[in-house]
Amino acid sequence: MSEFIVFVLATAVHMMVPILLPALGETLSQRSGVLNLGIEGIMLMGASLGLIATHITGSPYIGLGAALAGGLLFGLATLVIVILLHVDQVINGVGIWLLGLGASTFLLKWYVAGLPQFPTIKTLEAIPVPYLSKLPFIGPVLFQQNFLVYASILAVALFWLILFKTTFGLNIRAVGENPLAAENAAINVNWVRSITILVSAAMAGLGGCYLSIAHVGLFTHNMVAGRGFIAIAIVVFSKWNPARAILGALIFGGAEALQIHIQALGVMVPYQFLSMLPYLLTISMMVAIGRKAEFPKALTVPYKRAR
Repeated sequence: MSEFIVFVLATAVHMMVPILLPALGETLSQRSGVLNLGIEGIMLMGASLGLIATHITGSPYIGLGAALAGGLLFGLATLVIVILLHVDQVINGVGIWLLGLGASTFLLKWYVAGLPQFPTIKTLEAIPVPYLSKLPFIGPVLFQQNFLVYASILAVALFWLILFKTTFGLNIRAVGENPLAAENAAINVNWVRSITILVSAAMAGLGGCYLSIAHVGLFTHNMVAGRGFIAIAIVVFSKWNPARAILGALIFGGAEALQIHIQALGVMVPYQFLSMLPYLLTISMMVAIGRKAEFPKALTVPYKRAR
C-alpha cells in the first residue's frame, strides 16, 4: 500500500508541471489586467514544436527552446492584437486557441509527410538529487524527477518574489487594479502588460512541451486536453498568488495520477469516468472558491494611453 501511495504522489508531482507552468505565467498576465485565454492553443504549439525540434536534433533542451520561441511568437501576436489594436481579450483568446489547435496538427502532419514512420522520442530522463533521492518516501516523490519538475518548483518561488517583492511586481499589480492611476504614477501600462503577455505565452509553450517530451514522447491531436483552461481555473483558485498555484496544480495532478494508477490496477470502472475525475475536481474547486474570488479590477479592460 505504501508503494502505491509513493507511486501516486510521484506521478502527481510529475503531472502537475503542465498545469503549473502556464498557471504561473497566467497569474502575471491576469494581475496586469490581461486574460490570456489562448494558452490552450499556445500549449499545443509548444507540444508540437518541442517534439519536432527534439526529434530533429536529439536534444530535448533544444525542443524546450523551440517551444519557448513558439510561445513567444504567439505572445507577440496577442500583444499586437490586444495592446496595440485593443481587440476584446476573450475574442483574441478564442482565436489564438483555435489557431494553435489547427496549426499544431498541421505542422506535425507536414513534418511527418517526409518521414518513414511517425516521430517518437525518448522522454526526459529523471535526474536523482544526490543523497536526497535516497530518503524514504519523500525521496522518490520529490527528488527523482526530471529537470522541468525541479525548474517549475523553483519558478513558483521566483514568480512569488517578482510579484510581491519587487518594484516591477508592484507595477504589475497597480496596472491590473487601476491602469489610469498607474499611468499617472509614471508607470508605462502597455509596456508592463506586454511583458506579462510574453511571459504568459512562453510559460504556456513550455507547459505544452512538457507533455510531448517529458510525459508521452509523442504528439497527438489536441493532446493538451483542456489543461490550458484548467490552468486558468487554477489561477482563480490560487487567488492570483503563485505560492497557492502549486497547490491547485498538485491537486489536479494528484487526481490525474490516481485515475491512471486505478486504471492500471484493472479496477472495474469505466475509464471514461476515471478520466473525468481531474476535471470534476477542478469544477468543484471553482464552485467552492470562484464565487469568493476578487478579480483584478482592470482584468479584460482595454487601456488606451492618455495623451
